[in-house]
Amino acid sequence: MAGAKEIRTQIKSIGSTKKITKAMEMVAASKMRRAQERMKTARPYAWKMRNVVAHLAHANPEYKHPYGIERPVKSVGYIIVSSDRGLCGGLNVNLFRKAIHSMSEWDSQGVKVNVSVIGKKASAFFKRFSAEVVSEVTDLGDAPQMEELIGAIKVMMDAYMSGDIDRLFIVSNEFVNTMTQKPSVEQLIPIQANELEMDEGKMNHHWDYIYEPEAKDVIDVLMSRYIESLVYQSVAENSACEQAARMVAMKSATDNAGKLIDELQLVYNKARQAAITQELSEIVSGASAV
Repeated sequence: MAGAKEIRTQIKSIGSTKKITKAMEMVAASKMRRAQERMKTARPYAWKMRNVVAHLAHANPEYKHPYGIERPVKSVGYIIVSSDRGLCGGLNVNLFRKAIHSMSEWDSQGVKVNVSVIGKKASAFFKRFSAEVVSEVTDLGDAPQMEELIGAIKVMMDAYMSGDIDRLFIVSNEFVNTMTQKPSVEQLIPIQANELEMDEGKMNHHWDYIYEPEAKDVIDVLMSRYIESLVYQSVAENSACEQAARMVAMKSATDNAGKLIDELQLVYNKARQAAITQELSEIVSGASAV
């Protein structure tokens, strides 16, 4: 059994760690509320964009955008949305596992895979994974801005337009609730009309739009904004997922530290009692010898 002094040192060390994890839990809870507000603010715009694009996909416009045209798949691209920091449980690990599973299916068919990463964790992981990383964005902070994402998004959109990739996916965490974050893989390009219908419910009717100035000018801008809005929504949701996962992880760490301190305190009391009993025995033995 360890001595009382060593046990006291352990208890003090774990107590210090418990204070840190408790503080991190409270900070994550505060940041999570703000992240949820940003996520909820971004959702209406993203859903409205889905609505418009769903109608366009079912209409017969005079101009057909390349994002709506299926073509043989020789190369695919993935935008991976992760966090910049760790200490958020299995959030990033589950996301990477989902991404690798999807990428492996294409790789088994001989399809080349290109990756654009958002977040330091994805950047570090996929560089070790030896994936073809064509762009990366890191250090977005707690309030990501669209301007910071445009570069990485444009690289993949340009690659699709030039024929370097034939499909584009986004892999991110979906915020279900504080305790649940679900990794998902969504196809961005080519646009799937049936998938858009499922997102907003089956549409009973469809319509086309009157374009001003020209259909090509309007649809080109609309499609770019559509992809940008989905990526930003994914980043906003991932930020909320990160803070929720970190809050839960730090609460678990704080609770475990408390349990460990209680166990060590019990061991310390037993060691202290054993030391006192031994001292009394030595005193009594010494007195009897005299």
